[in-house]
Amino acid sequence: MTQSVDWMREAQNIHWFETPKQLLDDSNPPFYRWFPDGVTNACYNALDVHVANGRGNQAALIIDSPVTQHGRSYSYAELLDVVAHCAGAMAAQGVGMGDRVLIYMPMIAEAVIGMLACARLGAVHSVVFGGFASNELAVRIDDAAPKLILSASCGIEPNRVVAYKPLLDEAIDLAAHKPAACLLVQRPELLCEMIPGRDVEWSAALAKAEPHPCVPVPSNHPLYILYTSGTTGQPKGVVRDTAGGIVALKWSMKSIYNVEPGEVFWAASDVGWVVGHSYIVYGPLFAGNTTLLYEGKPVGTPDAGAFWRVIEQHKVSVLFTAPTAFRAIRKEDPDARLIHEYDLGSLKALFLAGERCDPDTLHWAEEQLSVPVIDHWWQTETGWPICANCLGIEALPVVPGSPARAVPGYDVVVLNEQGEPVSDDSIGALAIKLPLPPGNFTTLWNADERYEQAYFSRFPGYYETGDAGYIDDKGYVFVMARTDDVINVAGHRLSTGAMEEVLAAHHDVAECAVIGVHDALKGQLPLGLIVLSDGVSRSEDEIVSEVIASVRHSIGPVAAFKRCYVVRRLPKTRSGKILRATMRSIADGESFKLPATIDDPAILDEIAALIGVQA
Repeated sequence: MTQSVDWMREAQNIHWFETPKQLLDDSNPPFYRWFPDGVTNACYNALDVHVANGRGNQAALIIDSPVTQHGRSYSYAELLDVVAHCAGAMAAQGVGMGDRVLIYMPMIAEAVIGMLACARLGAVHSVVFGGFASNELAVRIDDAAPKLILSASCGIEPNRVVAYKPLLDEAIDLAAHKPAACLLVQRPELLCEMIPGRDVEWSAALAKAEPHPCVPVPSNHPLYILYTSGTTGQPKGVVRDTAGGIVALKWSMKSIYNVEPGEVFWAASDVGWVVGHSYIVYGPLFAGNTTLLYEGKPVGTPDAGAFWRVIEQHKVSVLFTAPTAFRAIRKEDPDARLIHEYDLGSLKALFLAGERCDPDTLHWAEEQLSVPVIDHWWQTETGWPICANCLGIEALPVVPGSPARAVPGYDVVVLNEQGEPVSDDSIGALAIKLPLPPGNFTTLWNADERYEQAYFSRFPGYYETGDAGYIDDKGYVFVMARTDDVINVAGHRLSTGAMEEVLAAHHDVAECAVIGVHDALKGQLPLGLIVLSDGVSRSEDEIVSEVIASVRHSIGPVAAFKRCYVVRRLPKTRSGKILRATMRSIADGESFKLPATIDDPAILDEIAALIGVQA
């Protein structure tokens, strides 16, 4: 049932400085290279091309910030002007083609401007989510070795101002690599102290900068590095190339989301995640849409009608968000009374992704919005949807629990442990036959060997998604669970291994495990189990409080790590492997098969008595 795409034809729909003659270099699998002899620029395709084609007065970027009561709109011409000046300011700091620039920003216009300015110069941006703690940021600084860091004085949550500068300063202190300079946005809500000789104020730098033209780059030049959690706790720097990303994302805006140039597309995500890269910044701008950057929450800014207000005010055509957002709205306004206060006539469809959408949430959204509600599945690594109901090609019947069929360009299969395809409706490992289509990751930053080992070694000739599921006789894919121990908290993929490292570092903890347990609102929440060292006489509550605080400091509040219990021992196999999946089943109240290799089955009863009752 796999459909193909004529990618060479689609490549004609973007701007090239040198048009490619070769479609695919497959000489060194799995390092496939699309359009290898082409020369282009992502910023030119996002901005300059539209201005050149007479769309300069159309809105490109809408800023909506309920937390600051601020909003504005940039036309394509206005956005091009400020991005060109930002690129000039960065070039004045010595940034050139191939240099890395780390962006540690809240949801403000300057985050988008900084990303596009990097692309304009051929610099490689690496955006780190603003909620990450200093040591997580330091790891990424050392891995990417940025010449320049773009940041802001603060981020703003509904009830508090988060000082970014102290976190950034601590991260640079911790990192072995030191950036040459930091370009900082001073937000009026909290001004930060500047370090002379290193820190440069954003508006002053742009005011004296010369606008910089687009730098032509080879097709396979890295556009960005985006770090995603690895099971080892060592983050993986996913690398996206330039031309493949432009071609695939532009194709997806019409074919999958059915958005026309000039229509408003709103991805209610964060620029620090892949959704923000692909569908706040690049995809909509490549396609000539109007994109919306929202600095707020689904609830609490000010209420559960926030999304409806944005849709009405800005005439949003398509909304893309995580199921978590709709669970939060439903929790506060179960009868959807607030929705009737707004005119949502502009909305054509709702797309959900980031975690598996439960049928209950999907039905509730369908009932309230009366538009197609489309669950779709993709990953940081792929950069755009693997499976979706492609509204711009053909609207398929919605099947709750399934992100529909493989998107054209992807050949999705289900394999057993031996790497053999299984029959319809049989659960196995979801994999994608190589080559992956344009726009997928091309390697891991400075880790080619890890790229091969982590994704392509288990099933030769296939990309291993790390998800388990099945495909029915109609070609509908059902994604059931992660096959590793990365958990999904409100759409944020977080490594339990990284959390376990923090717990294990506590001087009273002998061993530990962190598992993801089901949560009706956030999808999953981490639950910690710690075994104390012999002879520890301190209060268990005190130790638990300390490790919870340590995770918050080391990983960040985004981990939502609030539940941790002291246990006498952990269930293990005879080879010493902790039985995390079994404990997850206990915590979620699911039936499970007793693992044949378990060391002592009585331990499971001890765990159940603790977390089964208290979960």
